[in-house]
Amino acid sequence: MSTPQKTDAPSLDIPVERRRVPRIAPLGPDAPAVPELSLQEFQALARKPGEASFFFFDQHFQHNAVKVLPGEYFVARERLSIVTVLGSCIAACLWDRRMRVGGMNHFMLPEGDSADVSGRYGSYAMELLVNEMMKLGARRETLQAKIFGGAQVMHNFTTLNVGERNTRFVQDYLATERIPVVSADVLDIHPRKLVFFPATGRAMVKRLAHTHPESLAQEQRANAAMAARALSGGSVELF
Repeated sequence: MSTPQKTDAPSLDIPVERRRVPRIAPLGPDAPAVPELSLQEFQALARKPGEASFFFFDQHFQHNAVKVLPGEYFVARERLSIVTVLGSCIAACLWDRRMRVGGMNHFMLPEGDSADVSGRYGSYAMELLVNEMMKLGARRETLQAKIFGGAQVMHNFTTLNVGERNTRFVQDYLATERIPVVSADVLDIHPRKLVFFPATGRAMVKRLAHTHPESLAQEQRANAAMAARALSGGSVELF
């Protein structure tokens, strides 16, 4: 009788680096219901500057979804998924369990010059994300964070360590704001696709092969330009 062969194929839904966090009271009868909007209703809503606006139906998850591009953010309590692709950039996913509000940003460098107020920079992107969460009823003291990205995928900029700088920035920011990081998938060399469900706080990540650079083309072009300026002046699951 033959012996079953072992395989190295990754299993689905593998938790990534979970950490103990303060227990939050369970949802009570006054917790808000999760709204349902159609894809057409999402597309018709007015959007703020920097807010993601590309909505689509995700066939894999059978969910309405919105794609967050570099420099953008999105906050919601509706039943949908927030999607992005990361290289050296960082995406922070924040969630308030009591209010069932969640959001994601996608920033490219820790800081820019004082005249450049943009979601491309973590110092602005993090404050923007927290403030937009609070406008939907979230409270800073009950937020949880999951962080992703910071990979070393730009081989021509190894001396700048963009991914490491971004990772260190978001970790320091969240520690200063006393927002616990409940899970993380950061650094390494792999690009990542991230899917976040703001109504439940669930996050799923897929590490991508470097053989599909088109998914990171926009981030890499922008990062190269921003890196040049910087040098000259100044429950997570795999699926």
